[in-house]
Amino acid sequence: MLLIQLTGLSGSGKSTIADGTRTRLLEKGLPVEVIDGDIYRNKLYPELCFSREERCENIRRLAWLANRFVSHGVITLLAAINPFEEVRREIKANGPHVKTVWIRCDLETLMKRDTKQLYRRAFLPEGHPDKILNLTGVNDPFEIPEKADLIVDTTFEVEEISIGKLYHFILNTLETA
Repeated sequence: MLLIQLTGLSGSGKSTIADGTRTRLLEKGLPVEVIDGDIYRNKLYPELCFSREERCENIRRLAWLANRFVSHGVITLLAAINPFEEVRREIKANGPHVKTVWIRCDLETLMKRDTKQLYRRAFLPEGHPDKILNLTGVNDPFEIPEKADLIVDTTFEVEEISIGKLYHFILNTLETA
């Protein structure tokens, strides 16, 4: 089976694409689980904050969980920002069943979408009580994946096209495995 680590900035479409792909895979009769970084972090690891070390630890824990699903024959989509190349490589070292998919979207588009109002808050003036100081890609680093197995660019793509790309990537990967 497969572990797909989706990486990308907040609002790029990781959860939306993972959920849409999950629906299509289930319709095909394939077992699949989505590990959404926002949901799992809040439920399983609320003690972790957003330092580099804690972000890395969160992803390592989520990847461990994802690999448990995979070991039981479940395609697992890990949808999390996962900003550091070092941790993405560490996860990929678990074996050829791990694939990296970069959900790319430019900052201008992300700022227009901004459904969680994170970008608006990150660009507030210094000292503003609502300012976010650790938004990945703005005032916290996001390292571009060096060797993504698939790049889905949601800057201009509609949701269904992006979902279709991931869905077909998974099917092709399963066929050639």
